Amino acid sequence: MTGTTSTSPWEELVTSALLGTDRRTPPADLVPAGKEAPVALLDAAALHTLRRRAGLRPAPAPTAAERPAAAPHDPRPALPDAARRRLAQLLADRGPSGSGGRRGATPDLTELLPQWLAAANEHGYQAPPSLLPALLDAARGRTDLRPQALAFAGPRGLWLARLNAEWKFALRGGSGGSALPSPDDTEAVRRLWEEGLFAERVALLSSVRARDTKAALALLGSTWPTERAEDRLMFLDSLRTGLSGADEPFLEQALADRSRNVRATAAELLSALPHSALAGRMAARAATCVALDRSGDAGTLITVEAPHECDAGMQRDGVVPNAPSGRGERSWWLGQLVESAPLSTWPARLGGRTPREIVALPVSDDWADELHGAWCRAAVRQGDADWSRALLGSPGTPPSSGPGTTSLAERSKLLATLPEEERACWVADFIAAHGLSEAFQLLGVCAVPWAEPLGRAVVDALDIARDAGSYPWSFSGVMGLAERCLSPSEAPRLEVLTATPAEQEDASPGAGGYWSEAFQRLVSTLRLRATMLAELEG
Repeated sequence: MTGTTSTSPWEELVTSALLGTDRRTPPADLVPAGKEAPVALLDAAALHTLRRRAGLRPAPAPTAAERPAAAPHDPRPALPDAARRRLAQLLADRGPSGSGGRRGATPDLTELLPQWLAAANEHGYQAPPSLLPALLDAARGRTDLRPQALAFAGPRGLWLARLNAEWKFALRGGSGGSALPSPDDTEAVRRLWEEGLFAERVALLSSVRARDTKAALALLGSTWPTERAEDRLMFLDSLRTGLSGADEPFLEQALADRSRNVRATAAELLSALPHSALAGRMAARAATCVALDRSGDAGTLITVEAPHECDAGMQRDGVVPNAPSGRGERSWWLGQLVESAPLSTWPARLGGRTPREIVALPVSDDWADELHGAWCRAAVRQGDADWSRALLGSPGTPPSSGPGTTSLAERSKLLATLPEEERACWVADFIAAHGLSEAFQLLGVCAVPWAEPLGRAVVDALDIARDAGSYPWSFSGVMGLAERCLSPSEAPRLEVLTATPAEQEDASPGAGGYWSEAFQRLVSTLRLRATMLAELEG
């Protein structure tokens, strides 16, 4: 279904080198005869490297039929001149990303490019044609840039990517802003679906789905049996956006797919639909494993009886029978059942209690960690803010004794289900209680720019660390986040922190100078971000 591109001799050699000559023998016409494959590969690579460096022979002039079609029109408005010059500067300064251990007060332009692209896309600007090659090169080197870069590159970027094998990533991952037919144009939709590049087909499916879920599923079903397994998986994954009960029949069919990954994804999506038949089956299974016991001397507690087998029905519904190394089979099966059951199962099953009251109940036989961990995964999958609040507990509670999970990665996922303002306030209170050392992952799920309480908490914690003479380089990651995520309006308030503090006897050598440079860089970066946003306003 997707377009194909002929492979060059150089690409053949690179592929053999990456996979190893045991797995991928270099083509016979590219390597000298009579030598072992690894040596022959190196000789051929040296020869082709010299040829590439020496230049290219002029190609015959293409005929009119062979010339590429003209680039499509991009109807979006052009960038203001100042913003175009800024983009050229950001693309020209593509050094190693990240600010860990970086010295000096100069802003890291590399780390500002993603934010610039996001803001430009919000304004709906088109990419300057002269900067498209540099933009695609930047996206080729940094996968985190690709969604925003391809959206900004638009239809001309996708057109250009077809002409250079080094930019073929753009043809696989995202629409690149290509013009899509109207969902009402049935013939054009069918033609693009059957003949388009994979990225175009994904974008087309999303476009049709936004208009008519049934039509999108019919389109997907028309070619589903002939799609590659990896493509079926990605198409299925695209159904996460706008997932609804209308998707259930298609997903139920996908439970019988020949690909294990497709089956697992279908089961996960169905379990995110609380009223689906699969969710009901999982609820019935999980309910037989978890009960309330009021007969003990210690009062009410939750009892757990994990499954004794993983039968065919469980496996069809996505339960993986083989436990990872170090996990018991029964606890592995239990976790999968509970995380796939609707959270609405438990108040009725456990005496009409609220999520917070349920999480506070003791659990028998050391099953608490397994049960709470499964509830955490269910809360994230189902986007249930009430259960997330219960499992997170108070931000002032030490992570090691929290009600739900000690994992900061799991806590970050739970936080992502909360409204942005509540999320920021929770993390701000967590930092005030525990400092920055355990907050880095939590900061990553907070909306940018940070809300004032969160920004103030981060700056106050950095200031406390500076005054305490703490080892400064251990906070470089948080400082880099602050450069990208603090509101630019905070710059004036931070000026006072740019002065070099007096060296303390127990401070790390040179710590004062580092802190001064770091805060100077923070202030100058915030001001540059403010200027960038103003330039995009025109």
